[in-house]
Amino acid sequence: MALHVLHYRYDGRARWGVVRNRRITPVPGEFGTTGEFVRACRPGELAALTGATIAESEVEWLSPITHNQQFVCQGANYRQHMIESGMDPDAKGFNMLFTKAPGCIVPANSDLVRPGHVRFLDYEIELGLVIRRDIRDRETITERNLHEYVAGAVIVNDYSARDIQIPQMQFYKGKSYRTFGPVGPYLCLLEPRDIAQLRDLQLTLTVNGEVRQRDSTANLVHGPAETLTEISGVHDLHAGDLLATGTPSGCALSIPSPAKQRFAALLPEHMKWRLFTKVQAGRSQYLKTGDIVESRIASRDGTIDLGVQRNRVVDEVV
Repeated sequence: MALHVLHYRYDGRARWGVVRNRRITPVPGEFGTTGEFVRACRPGELAALTGATIAESEVEWLSPITHNQQFVCQGANYRQHMIESGMDPDAKGFNMLFTKAPGCIVPANSDLVRPGHVRFLDYEIELGLVIRRDIRDRETITERNLHEYVAGAVIVNDYSARDIQIPQMQFYKGKSYRTFGPVGPYLCLLEPRDIAQLRDLQLTLTVNGEVRQRDSTANLVHGPAETLTEISGVHDLHAGDLLATGTPSGCALSIPSPAKQRFAALLPEHMKWRLFTKVQAGRSQYLKTGDIVESRIASRDGTIDLGVQRNRVVDEVV
């Protein structure tokens, strides 16, 4: 069974611990970053840990991804999400990659703070993969050796300010506001035998108890091995870095069909974006103050269960 680890604060100290039946067995040693932790610790060794335990309810959750790590993302990586994003999945043959600012990373139970100027606040549940070791050159990564590069899995919510991301063509800015990247609660450390389950995890996101997104990682278009191979040819990755693998359909964002986009391209800029704003304003799915967003990712048999993220939408205090 995969091993579930919590990064937490207890008695004023940030620690890492193995979680079993809602109780934490602290991991000996000091690990200031996710990279330090995954370099030093292996699931087999941690599984043998014994000793005094702490109730999970007594600790403060921290993000299993620390702020010094890179936050790399895939976009439009489920077929149905491509369609709802106005893309033709049979024509799009490339892997869409972008980054979020590490400063947006927060614990899994953090409030989601909506900036005062943001109207169209959207949710995106994603499977996050944590890199096991540094990748400093182009490498060929396959399903057979993927375990050498992936240390574990986490839940990520790629919250997005669509009225910044789309009209301004600013993925980085629209997705990087503080609190827009909750991660965790658990880092699920994977053994080689667990890697195959990464392609059969169930993702579910609800808003106020209503299911908005539900899919399986079996429907990923560009898988982890293919994606990490491509990224390795572009820039360096380091142990502890995070790859968010894309979100399923069901987001609040409504993008017009390719035909409508071609028509809109003929309009003056101010008219095009006025029309965009009008369409989005009619979408009741966008998050509102007080909404509760819950995200879950688990395998069918329960051997991998990344826990539950729970974020309450609050307004920015200026």
